[in-house]
Amino acid sequence: MKAPAMPHPLLDPRRLALLHALGLDTAWVQRDALDPAELAALLPAGPGAPAARGAAPARSPRGAVEARGAEVVPPAPQAAPQAPPAVHAAAARPLAHGAPAPMNEQRLQQVRALDWEPLQALAHDCRACKLGSMRHRAVFGVGHPQARVMVVGEAPGAEEDRLGEPFVGAAGKLLDNMLRACGLSRAGEDPARTVYIANVIKCRPPGNRNPEPDEIAQCLPILQRQIELVRPRLLLALGRFAAQALTGSAEPIGRLRQRAWDWHGTPLVVSYHPAYLLRTPQDKAKAWADLCLAQDLLEGRGA
Repeated sequence: MKAPAMPHPLLDPRRLALLHALGLDTAWVQRDALDPAELAALLPAGPGAPAARGAAPARSPRGAVEARGAEVVPPAPQAAPQAPPAVHAAAARPLAHGAPAPMNEQRLQQVRALDWEPLQALAHDCRACKLGSMRHRAVFGVGHPQARVMVVGEAPGAEEDRLGEPFVGAAGKLLDNMLRACGLSRAGEDPARTVYIANVIKCRPPGNRNPEPDEIAQCLPILQRQIELVRPRLLLALGRFAAQALTGSAEPIGRLRQRAWDWHGTPLVVSYHPAYLLRTPQDKAKAWADLCLAQDLLEGRGA
């Protein structure tokens, strides 16, 4: 009797859902790797779902995949599961390369003792750096206070400063789609399905410039206290400044991602900021890989 055909490794439903949320869909499946009817059954249904392609076109000599008009060579499918990623220790302090001393010890101890409401009040009243006098609203955070997953961004933009909520506008919509593909959202009553979202910097830098070291130094203890209060099972740092602040590394984000970091016993995954992905859509596939790593760690399949 003929053995039943094994599903193609690229047809994992969870990974297809992540691709769909990132706007990549079936374009990232190898051209001749699957049957169109089988693919159609696995794709999300409903408005906006992509239609299944017809007969697969001939494979290019390079074995490339199609990505919205661009040829990108994907990693080869693995015949056996990869070894768990190595765990890298993350720092709980501002960057050491030229960063100024953090807030004074008395205020630091005060922050570490605060619960949610007084911590939020401190952030809204904070004038520890020059950003406090330039903002419209401090952007403290949003989501479930006991979420299993905590998302950390960089700094508020103009819309966030106006509304007082992190990740709004086009970047926020992309983040929501990415979370939805993982079965998560920013609003809800279930801590297993609702994330908590915060930024390293609570006030908008003027002109959306990069946050400066003294601004990060003053805000980082507030974020650290938020993490202590949420006690998430996974941290997802989006963007270079969030990644470097939580890992304590000065390496570029390309070298920080695809590692399993440890932040005081909590797994930490680094990925690109949604605003960057909107400007550089070719890197959405890398963000997809980071989300897969995050899900593996959350579900106990990683280091």
